[in-house]
Amino acid sequence: MSSEGPSVLALTRQNVRPVRTQAASENLSARGAYRLKPAIAARKAIILATGSEVEIALDVAERLEEQGLGADVVSMPCTERFDAQPWDYREDVLPDVSNREILRVSIQAGTTIGWERYTGLHGLRIGIDRFGVSAPAPDAYDYFGLTPDKIVSKINDFMKQRGIQ
Repeated sequence: MSSEGPSVLALTRQNVRPVRTQAASENLSARGAYRLKPAIAARKAIILATGSEVEIALDVAERLEEQGLGADVVSMPCTERFDAQPWDYREDVLPDVSNREILRVSIQAGTTIGWERYTGLHGLRIGIDRFGVSAPAPDAYDYFGLTPDKIVSKINDFMKQRGIQ
């Protein structure tokens, strides 16, 4: 898939591990979003993330799977490209089911505005909707609850509150 539109290569200063360790036969990012990790147990959550937060999403999914809650991880580097995909592709990545059946969760070290389009109004959006703090990244992520353990706790609390399990 090629494009005549603009492209960007965004890098991070954070020391994150590689999240894709196997070669793919196609450029997965070209579709705007793709399932990076499918659920192992019965799927109860789809975790959407972009950039350096994808590593966090993978750690969250691993912890949820240890609890018996299946979790897909969807890397979404470009919402516009994803929105332009055929309906059946979008439906495969983000099935149109109730958030009581499969909870959609976004993780973004930035504003949560706009993620409701993909999480649904009753999904869970985890991010920073206020001014930041000055601190090393690990301390800031802990402060804002963007660590795997804190996110898993938020997801579990949200699922209990909404009667999802």
